[in-house]
Amino acid sequence: MKTLFKVGVAATLLTLAACSGDDSKAENKESKATEVTEAGELCTDFGPQTPRDITFTAGTNTTKFPMAPNYRKMNLCNIHTHTNAEHKGPGFSKFVNNTDSGGFACNDTDSLTEAQLTDPMNGKGAYKGVKPGDTIEVHWVHTSCDIEPGEGLGSCLTDGCDDPLLRVETQVFLVVNDPDNAYDFTELAYGGNVQNGFHQAKRIPNDTGKPVVFRGSTTGPSYTQSVCSPMKVTWSVRPQCARVDISSLHKWAADGNVFNETKSHGVRQLVTAPELISPIR
Repeated sequence: MKTLFKVGVAATLLTLAACSGDDSKAENKESKATEVTEAGELCTDFGPQTPRDITFTAGTNTTKFPMAPNYRKMNLCNIHTHTNAEHKGPGFSKFVNNTDSGGFACNDTDSLTEAQLTDPMNGKGAYKGVKPGDTIEVHWVHTSCDIEPGEGLGSCLTDGCDDPLLRVETQVFLVVNDPDNAYDFTELAYGGNVQNGFHQAKRIPNDTGKPVVFRGSTTGPSYTQSVCSPMKVTWSVRPQCARVDISSLHKWAADGNVFNETKSHGVRQLVTAPELISPIR
């Protein structure tokens, strides 16, 4: 059973980054999830699930697992984005819809100027699934395994380390056409840099509020409140939006990042059942 579980975990990690944006699949899954939830058939045999409303600190899923250490004492294994925020927070509480392309948008989305909403690439940029005016949630995934950063969340595992501690540093961004007043994503990426023996991103924002830290799972549109993720993840979610320049996302993809990320992925809908979320201390 233990071997089979670990094989399943590895398979789960390998497929999570390949999120589908197929609308028909989203509608079918949404309908199924609604029916199951209304019938009370939650997947309560699993640990706490993610994403969640980070302002809601209550939760009755008390499954315990070790909290991962500070990300600076772990190896960065993957960076990817989701279009619209999977989490809901103080700075990103505008509900979009309940499909794989839904989630939440930054509160100041409607304040953008025409220039900031202009797509400099006319829809032909290297990074697909995102445009000025969109919200994205960026996940910097860290692992306790001794790895090299790489493609997919399977890069967070090795043959001798297939049940690691995982930590996801999270920042939600409003995508804008404004290189002078927004983050350059290439400066938040991985450039082969090793600090104190650990692979690290060049930078992770530290000016968007104290991160909310909690126990959860992996995300992505494959999961619902009735189809839960088996993974155990320490989450660190910053509560306010920042802005990122669209051209820098395209440059990150065009220059060939080590993660082979060329598109923004779909979202898992918010987990709201108290039985499926952990208390935030």
